[in-house]
Amino acid sequence: MLFDNYHGLIRVAVISVMAYAALVFVLRFAGKRALAKLNAYDLVVTIALGSTLATVLLTRNVAFAEGLLAFFMLALLQWCVARLSIAFPQFRSLIRSQPRLLLSDGQYQHDAMVDERVTASEVDAAIRKAGVGRRERIAAVVLETDGSMSVIEKDDKPSTVLGDVKR
Repeated sequence: MLFDNYHGLIRVAVISVMAYAALVFVLRFAGKRALAKLNAYDLVVTIALGSTLATVLLTRNVAFAEGLLAFFMLALLQWCVARLSIAFPQFRSLIRSQPRLLLSDGQYQHDAMVDERVTASEVDAAIRKAGVGRRERIAAVVLETDGSMSVIEKDDKPSTVLGDVKR
């Protein structure tokens, strides 16, 4: 079946425009961090916003006002968590993981790799993506708080950017 009735199609069309405009407004109000994916918590909020948008568009049982409130609440909660993590280091350590050194001076940090559940081939893939052909040219590979890996070549003098990295 292509559709149940025209009323349903019109509802989706109207709610889509309204929900899209509301989401753009909420994201603009929330700031750049709303979609930044700086850590796992930010990623979850981004996915939750998308899921909420889909629910508002396609579920007749969810009123537009409820969806709008959900957008605002997610943005507000993310703002509160970010503020609390800035103000209280203990809270920050609860919410955010710390970057982790996976490779140092061309040598794998096996204990860290086991703790973070990262394989040597995944570290090597990050090195290749950085355009480096030899592991020995690498000063550090860091597993960042968002799950990505940063590769620092020995020529880059990494000591200036590795201050917050757990070894």
